[in-house]
Amino acid sequence: MEFGPHLMLAALEGAVTAAILALTAMGLSIVFGVMRVVNVAHGEFYMLGAVLAWWVATVLGTHPALGFVAALIIAPALVGGMAMIADRLVLKRVAYDADRTIVATIGMLYIIQQTTLMTFGPDARPVEPPFNTRLALPWFEWGEEGFAVFWPWGLSTTSYKLFVIAAVVLVALWLIITRTKAGLLMRATQQDSETAQAFGVPVGRVYSLVFGLGAGLAALGAVLVVPIQQAHYLMGHDPLLLSFIVVIIGGLGSLPGTVIAALLIGMSDGIISVFFSPTLAKIIATLLVALVLVFRPQGLMGRKQT
Repeated sequence: MEFGPHLMLAALEGAVTAAILALTAMGLSIVFGVMRVVNVAHGEFYMLGAVLAWWVATVLGTHPALGFVAALIIAPALVGGMAMIADRLVLKRVAYDADRTIVATIGMLYIIQQTTLMTFGPDARPVEPPFNTRLALPWFEWGEEGFAVFWPWGLSTTSYKLFVIAAVVLVALWLIITRTKAGLLMRATQQDSETAQAFGVPVGRVYSLVFGLGAGLAALGAVLVVPIQQAHYLMGHDPLLLSFIVVIIGGLGSLPGTVIAALLIGMSDGIISVFFSPTLAKIIATLLVALVLVFRPQGLMGRKQT
């Protein structure tokens, strides 16, 4: 296969990574933007969503499509509910102090990870995708005989990966934040929590909702990716690292910046991983973070602090 088709396959893999990363990083960005909390346990909520997706699909034991739909609803809801309880029991008690919340979420990380290990074991758990038809992809070239379409051997993807790329969850999230009363309360709390509370906004409830929403988005991304990867108790490390990279590059608390950075990092990670190595992709992403912190500390679309 020539370079062009290889690049197309790498770009498709990068688009899948970008779609999942955008969801996961969006959860982290919302939590920081509204609550000013750096959630170090975000990757473990992602992992928990994947493991619960396997558990739901296994317990139901029905058609893979029904199990997947049930996991898509139940796993993020359970993880979001657990996160809301953790917010009320832990983060609220440390008054959302920046330093203490970092320590508290590190504690959550180990509690979630070790509880999952003791409950479900160390094995990686496969989840069958709801549909997984292999689709051949065409390639277009302009040769000596003019424009031609041909089908290179091995140039293909699956219907499920295309579904992940085309997921419209981000559009729905944007509509919730910009067009609903809950989104209005979140934006008011983000702008000035004290003034919002003075006008009757239940800031404590908003914080719990936002923390649960952030964890639920991470779990949703994990449910979407677990038919491609396998669920295991150590799978939260890379999503946490990449989410932090995306949020820093896009701008802390900036949702449009988060989406742009997720596309940038996801596509580059997919392409570099295919042509070179996943390790090199992580190194380049880390160097990009360093450059952003030096030359534009507020990120691509973040607001400069005055």
